[in-house]
Amino acid sequence: MKRLVVCGLLPVMLLACQREAPPASAAPATPAADVQPLGEAPPRLEDVVEMDAKFIVGISYPPEANRYPGLAAELHRYAQRARDELMEAVRGAELPAGTMYDLSLSFSTVADTPELLAIAADGSSYTGGAHDNPLIERFVWLVAEERLLTAGALIEDEEDWRAISAFVREQLHAALSQRLDADELEPDERLRLMRSAGRMIDEGSGADVGNYQQFEPVLGSGGKLAGVRFVFPPYQVGPYSDGVQTVEVPAAVLLPHVTPRYRGLFVQG
Repeated sequence: MKRLVVCGLLPVMLLACQREAPPASAAPATPAADVQPLGEAPPRLEDVVEMDAKFIVGISYPPEANRYPGLAAELHRYAQRARDELMEAVRGAELPAGTMYDLSLSFSTVADTPELLAIAADGSSYTGGAHDNPLIERFVWLVAEERLLTAGALIEDEEDWRAISAFVREQLHAALSQRLDADELEPDERLRLMRSAGRMIDEGSGADVGNYQQFEPVLGSGGKLAGVRFVFPPYQVGPYSDGVQTVEVPAAVLLPHVTPRYRGLFVQG
């Protein structure tokens, strides 16, 4: 059974959406002449399309990311690492006939204010196996400081993370319960899934800053933040089939725990 690439990055990717190697007699496709090759960080980020008999790569960037060279370099490095991993797989073991290696990665703007620019990276990479490997990353660029805002800088104290963890965990358990109710399972099966998925939630949302590295701002009035949305990739707080899960923590809950220097980013009161 042929697998399908998750498309939507670039129009040309739609033409190659089915992951199938070209016939042996077909000449490999080549990137357009004006495509910026991935190597050292470019002066400006450029969308990338690469097609070959064994692989296909599609990477797209939002134009506003080029306003800040430091941020552009971070995005480019992330894309480069993903591409390097794909190329390593291409040089390794062969895929079964009729399938291709592929990388589909889209950077999009989540928030753009005078104080910050937040970029979401979403995509997948297929290097063999039952399904794609998800690519999930968030970048929050502080304009004045010219650096990325990290979860550890936003909330520094371990006790504060316990409070955030308790809120997030409650929301995840509630969402799990709603999903299981919608499935109308037998009581024994519902209990079994509630326990197994619940353990994943408890492990993946514990009061460890490492569990909260991926987050994006939620815009409120006047360009201030109404909260933060924490993003959990597949497997962290649930099985792969549950996909990416998010929990929005409103400013009213978050602010008492935010490092004083960053409280001004949020809606007050």
